[in-house]
Amino acid sequence: MNFPYIIIDDNQESVLKTKAIADGFSELVFVASANNYADGLHLILEHNPKLIFLEIDPADTSTNLSLALINELYRYLKVVPKVIITTSKKELAFDAIQYEVADYLIKPVQRIDFIKFILKIKKTVDEEPSSFVVEKQIFNEPTVPKPELPLNNFEEDKQEETAPIPEETTALETSTFEEPADLETTNSPDEESSSEEDTILHIPKQRLVPISEQPLILCIKSYGDYRYIDARDICYFQADNNSTDIHLNTGEMVTAFKTLKHFEGILSAPFARIHNSYIVNSSYISRIHTGNAVCYIKNTTTKIPFSKSYKENIDAIISDFANGNYLEI
Repeated sequence: MNFPYIIIDDNQESVLKTKAIADGFSELVFVASANNYADGLHLILEHNPKLIFLEIDPADTSTNLSLALINELYRYLKVVPKVIITTSKKELAFDAIQYEVADYLIKPVQRIDFIKFILKIKKTVDEEPSSFVVEKQIFNEPTVPKPELPLNNFEEDKQEETAPIPEETTALETSTFEEPADLETTNSPDEESSSEEDTILHIPKQRLVPISEQPLILCIKSYGDYRYIDARDICYFQADNNSTDIHLNTGEMVTAFKTLKHFEGILSAPFARIHNSYIVNSSYISRIHTGNAVCYIKNTTTKIPFSKSYKENIDAIISDFANGNYLEI
């Protein structure tokens, strides 16, 4: 779980100190810094970070740094980044609370302060409503043509009699059913039985309409942002604490705020868990080295380890390859 951040402080020395502490946390990714209101606003709108470290009581008042910057963000952004106030005055804490800031750190900022606010942010993310949605495949029932049975119902006969006859077929139908006046036609019981059998034999058989299988789409939802991913483009999943990094065949990585176990429970073949930290799409495996206990991903230099506890899944993948169009040399 990564949190890109921007530091806005009129004191460049304070910027460097804050960044030095933040560099000790792998979750925090430095984006940029600014020393005044205008530059800070431009950086936020350009990079849209998740965190902002903001000084609201600058020594240089011409920089215009204040809580007013938060109000300005609401004019342009649907989702405002979490703001962490870094200042030397405790007196401004009450005002900051009115702006719903994520945290209020007193300078000089200490490492333990960072640990606390990171834990609070992670807890907030974990308590949010489900951010992972799987679109279910929808299968329609096959359309079955109705058999054309003889109409015995009086109302149906009536409708058939009153139905208009197309002009081009009137003469043909009339000539077909005309009989000589002196000729009587009588069907024997055997002929009637044969006629019924012919009718039954000519009932159309039910026909199943093939349905093309729709690809599975994963929707990664985060703060109103809906990211749709075709499951066929996913190479593997990698656990990252309480979140999961999804690695695509384009080399891109997308983070979902769900555990790897959550994905294991909802995904099926060709996805298989091979390690406590990895679920792999077997369609992207180019090599399995059982001696070194690693899998190689196609068209990359990536090697994914597999553990003994998931050896059965590796054996199943090897077996699936062998059951396909396969030639072992």
